[in-house]
Amino acid sequence: MLGRYAMRCYLGGAAAARAGDEMSGPALLLAGPALTGSATSGSSLLAGIMVAAALGGPLFGVLLDRSARPGRLLAAALALYAAALTAILLALERLPFALTVLLAVGAGLLGPALSGGWTSQLPRVAPPGGLPRANALDAMTFSLAALVGPALAGAVAGTVGAPAAVAVSIALIGLALPAAWALPAPERPVSTPPPTSSVRADLTAGLRVVARNRRLARATATSVISCVGQGALLTCCPPLGAAVLGGADRGALLLSATAASALVANAALSRHPRPPRPDTVLLGGALLLALAPLLAAIGHPAPVIAAALLTGAAEGPLLTALFAVRHREAPERLRGQVFTTGASLKLTGFALGAALAGPLAAWSLPGALVAAAGCAGLAALVFVCLSNGAEATVPLPPPGAV
Repeated sequence: MLGRYAMRCYLGGAAAARAGDEMSGPALLLAGPALTGSATSGSSLLAGIMVAAALGGPLFGVLLDRSARPGRLLAAALALYAAALTAILLALERLPFALTVLLAVGAGLLGPALSGGWTSQLPRVAPPGGLPRANALDAMTFSLAALVGPALAGAVAGTVGAPAAVAVSIALIGLALPAAWALPAPERPVSTPPPTSSVRADLTAGLRVVARNRRLARATATSVISCVGQGALLTCCPPLGAAVLGGADRGALLLSATAASALVANAALSRHPRPPRPDTVLLGGALLLALAPLLAAIGHPAPVIAAALLTGAAEGPLLTALFAVRHREAPERLRGQVFTTGASLKLTGFALGAALAGPLAAWSLPGALVAAAGCAGLAALVFVCLSNGAEATVPLPPPGAV
């Protein structure tokens, strides 16, 4: 698979898998209470999936880097993720709920495959010299999924029922399997021997390069801390909708506005003949994410809608810039691990922000919004602090070194 067909196939598969993933969360939130009668069952399932991602990402990345056909490994991970969602749906009315949560934890181990696992393969399908534009297009699939997934979950659940929404999310992930399977293998010389280092050694080397490469560490820390603020802002959307827009359900409109704004921002970025340096975009995105919650805290419709649009305009290019830094800095033999580890850390940060903002928003919605702004401001401060000496590089340990 070469040329434009490869890129289109990649983008189609990534969009389908990520839309299914974005749809599965809201669908489980609706299906849990509908099938068990417990109001907290849906959030427990979603928490189980998100918590496990922190452990699964690094290990899956190691296996992806060691594989001679990473596309087939990615396809297997997608199939297992879809199978786990199917098992959760079937178990909700048939097994003790604690066992169902364990199934959700198992599914979460494979979650980073849908984000970092796909993106780590991008250089193998991007046309020569086209990686910057491919990065922007790849980031657009996240925004498109965030726009379509939750809306589709709500529409299907309202029309056919919450279990059907989970089934549709499983089908979308299944649609991505052929594109993942057909991803090209890495071009390795015939004389190159298979890896002789242990999985543990490769895991250590990958974590070490993320921590010791100053530019990579700066981008990772900035994105993860920003995600804490994004998770907090997401939690504030329903009460913002209730307080400002006339109903908690209208908080979903803010999420749609954010996703649409991110999509437009990345579309414009992908067509720019000379896009800004990704490191500059990371800092600017963090600063915009600090401003948006402060606008929302004003508590009037116009500033709240402007805050949602500003959040998307920051999140879209920030994600593109993060991918660009990872592609630039990650060694080829550790690329998969760098991407899946970063995806795991971001998911963990997002979940942490959402969990902490819930009680805070119940006590004071403006206080929760200011806290979200503070997280983004902290991300910008960390970026500045880590910029001292960021151009220095630390030699990567040889394969097998611990």
